[in-house]
Amino acid sequence: MKIPVIDKSNYLKGLLITARKDKKLAESEKKIIREIAERLGFSSDFYEETLQNLLRNKYLIEDPIRFSDIIIAESFISDALKLAFSDNKTPTIEIDWLKKTAAENGITLKWFEEKIQLCKMTPGNLLVGNFALLSII
Repeated sequence: MKIPVIDKSNYLKGLLITARKDKKLAESEKKIIREIAERLGFSSDFYEETLQNLLRNKYLIEDPIRFSDIIIAESFISDALKLAFSDNKTPTIEIDWLKKTAAENGITLKWFEEKIQLCKMTPGNLLVGNFALLSII
C-alpha cells in the first residue's frame, strides 16, 4: 500500500504524541519511534532532533489524528499501543488519547479494546518489533 506523505507525517506525529503523554520518554519508546520513522522514510537527523526536544516542544498539537484510510489508522493504533505498553507501565493517559484517535477514524471500541488486551498480555520487551506498519508498506 502506498501511504500518502501526510499520513506518514501523522503516523510519526501520533507516535511522538503518544510517547510524551506521560511526560517521560523511555528507551523502549525511543527505539520504536526510531524504527518506525526510518521505515516511513524520515532522516535520522530529523527524528533524532525531534526525540531530543520532544518533551519540551510546545508546538506539537495533541488533537486526535485523522488518517486518509482506516487501514493506516488501524496500523497506527496497533503500533501506538505497542509503544504505550513498551515501558511496562499502565498507559492510562496514552490509551485515552488513542481511543479518541481511534474514534476519529471510525475504529470500533471493540476492536480497540481487543488490541489493548493483546498488548496487556505481551511483555513490554516483546512489543518492540513486529510493527503493524510493516504489513501495509
